[in-house]
Amino acid sequence: MMRAVLQRVSKASVTVEGTVVGKIDRGWMVLLGIRRGDCRETAKWLAEKCVGLRAFSDEAGKMNLSVRDVSGSMLIVSQFTLYGDCIKGRRPSFDQAEEPGIANELYEFFCEQVAAQGVSVEKGIFRADMQVSLVNDGPVTLIVER
Repeated sequence: MMRAVLQRVSKASVTVEGTVVGKIDRGWMVLLGIRRGDCRETAKWLAEKCVGLRAFSDEAGKMNLSVRDVSGSMLIVSQFTLYGDCIKGRRPSFDQAEEPGIANELYEFFCEQVAAQGVSVEKGIFRADMQVSLVNDGPVTLIVER
């Protein structure tokens, strides 16, 4: 079950070793968790769902527009810790997270699927120590998984 945490933002950026590697204005900040057994079909479905979600305000102030409708962008960061299991003990277990090689392939595929739908994509750097900054607009935060 691939998992995406979407935060509607007015701006967001990712910095690695003091350098901004990804930056957007209005759009979605996406933290993407890939679980063991996830596949391209799941990534494609999730990308379509994230792009199509109507959670941006229209002229009447209702959440009725998608990121594409508002000409927004998506900053997508791979986040294996979304599959941290904290039930036992005090240290999270990451056994459910996909191994890095497959996870990176699915992360890149997800990003490609978003871009193929006409949404500008910025990314973090897979497995890097990243600092994420954002202004959550609303705040609106959604979890989408499949």
